[in-house]
Amino acid sequence: MEFGLKGRKVAILATDGVEQVELEEPRRALDAAGAITHLIAPKDGSIQAMNHDDKGARLPVDFALADVRPSDYDALLLPGGVANPDRLRTEPLAVQFAREFMLAERPVAAICHGAWLLVEAGAVAGRTLTSWPSLQTDIRNAGGEWVDEPVHVDAQLVTSRKPDDLPVFCETIVREFANRIDEGRVDELSEQSFPASDPPPGPSAIGGGGAHVER
Repeated sequence: MEFGLKGRKVAILATDGVEQVELEEPRRALDAAGAITHLIAPKDGSIQAMNHDDKGARLPVDFALADVRPSDYDALLLPGGVANPDRLRTEPLAVQFAREFMLAERPVAAICHGAWLLVEAGAVAGRTLTSWPSLQTDIRNAGGEWVDEPVHVDAQLVTSRKPDDLPVFCETIVREFANRIDEGRVDELSEQSFPASDPPPGPSAIGGGGAHVER
C-alpha cells in the first residue's frame, strides 16, 4: 500500500470570486506531491478567479457539487477570496460538504476568507485557527479561538491568513495531509487485521508477558 499523498484525492471547493493564487499555488504543491486534485463548484463549466480586485483566469470545474460526495475524497482545500466563500456559505450542498469532512475528521485546509465556510458549517467551535483578520469576530462568535499566525494546525485542520503566507501554507498542507491520511490508513489496516469481534491476541497467546507501550 502506498503511503503519503501519491494517488490520494483532494477536493478543492470554490466558486466565482476565488483568489486565483490561493487556489493554484496549493494545488500545484499537492499535485507535485502526487495527489489527485479536483476543482469542485456548485455548477459545472468554469469559475471566475480574481487577482485581488481584478478578474483573473476562468478555471475549469472538474465536478459539480451535486455529482460528488465527501467520502470520495481524502482531504479538502478551501481557498479564499472575499466573494468565493461568501457565495459558498449560501449553498447548502457546499456547507454540508465541508461539515462532513470536519465530522469525519478528514484533513481540511483553509486560507484567508476560506474559513468563512467552516463558520457557516458550525465546524469551528472549540478549535483554534487563523484567517484573514476581518473573520476573527465571526470565528470567536462561532466558538473558535482566533490567532494571528502565518499558519496554524489544530488536529486535522490547517488554516492560514493571506497570500503572503502561501509558501508555509503549501508546505504545511502537503505534510499534514500526508500525515493525517497515513494515520487513517494505519487505523484501517489495524481494523482489518483485528476486527472488533476478533481482538488482538494477549501476551500469553504470543509467548511472553508483553511490554508496556507509551501512547
